[in-house]
Amino acid sequence: MSSEHFAHVETWVFDLDNTLYPPETALFDQINALMTAYVMRVTGVDRAQADDLRHRYWREHGTTLAGLMLHHGIEPEAYLEEVHEIDFSVLVPDAALGDAISALPGRRIVYTNGSAPYAARVLRARGLAGLFDAVYGVENAGYRPKPLRAAFETVFAADGLDPTRAAMFEDDPRNLAAPHEMGMRTVHVAPVAEPAGHIHHHTDDLAGFLGRLRS
Repeated sequence: MSSEHFAHVETWVFDLDNTLYPPETALFDQINALMTAYVMRVTGVDRAQADDLRHRYWREHGTTLAGLMLHHGIEPEAYLEEVHEIDFSVLVPDAALGDAISALPGRRIVYTNGSAPYAARVLRARGLAGLFDAVYGVENAGYRPKPLRAAFETVFAADGLDPTRAAMFEDDPRNLAAPHEMGMRTVHVAPVAEPAGHIHHHTDDLAGFLGRLRS
């Protein structure tokens, strides 16, 4: 990885879950459990069936929420509030990551398939509050989720960023396909690399990766 690959970047776009905190915290496991319980209540199926349905909706529609809205007509606001009522104490501040993000030139934003209020709570728990110029949730995309290109286009238009002068950091490889098509520099943040034509870079150490951009 060469810092020259990012010399043109004016806007740094970060996913939230399993990107700005390590997946081993298992924060999202709490959310998955609440989503499964929600699916059980809405559909009347047992826990195993609800868990399968939750995952199928995520796979086919981008998020469980999108599948529930399409197939069951749920209201997204109450759902998002319910499934994000979790224990944030498993998160700890990351000073190194905060320093690396604050040193980036240009604008810094968060864009998540979760809600913006939930993202704000995660950022506070990670010691990253105040480092970003904007935080966008799925509600800002009209509840259309990543990986849909229309979701990215809606959020990016609202933000006013130029994708050809931006970089996207994501843990889910499929959510980097549309940004790549739009001309963004793409970075897969995960313990294991998944080689794909729409991924420019991979890292399992986001703070270290960002720090090397200054060298």
